[in-house]
Amino acid sequence: MEQKTKINAEDGKQDLEITREFELPVALLFRAHAEPELLEQWMSNPYTTAKALKFEAKKHGSYHIESTDANGKVVFRSNGTFHEFIPNKKITRTFEMDGTPYGVQLEVYEFEQLTADTSKLRMHVIYESVAQRDQVLKLPFAQGINMAHNRIQDILSKLK
Repeated sequence: MEQKTKINAEDGKQDLEITREFELPVALLFRAHAEPELLEQWMSNPYTTAKALKFEAKKHGSYHIESTDANGKVVFRSNGTFHEFIPNKKITRTFEMDGTPYGVQLEVYEFEQLTADTSKLRMHVIYESVAQRDQVLKLPFAQGINMAHNRIQDILSKLK
């Protein structure tokens, strides 16, 4: 099955670009990244439940997200700060996964309306080093982000 989410990672660079087109209006796609209730839905899956412990979707706001398994054991924690928050256009934030060696990354999300019912998400992710980025790419990163984007499409299609 083709992955609709595309990842461009040039050799020797410490960043990557992720793009995906959605059959969603841009305002709805933006809401998936700005409203904790929606974020919790698409970040959850059959094995884990995501919870936004803190989510201040505004410039200088911060967030803390946690995922737990069926037994309540924490399997994933992330946190960061919003540096730019322009509704339906752009989010710039830091992202850090707790308990991993991957460090803090800078993420720039750009939301583009293609038609009244379609939009594009462009994510520019900058890592502290080339080695750090390459470590992340060895994980099932591409499959994971594609699955998350598929969930965004499925969940938000019901809200159209």
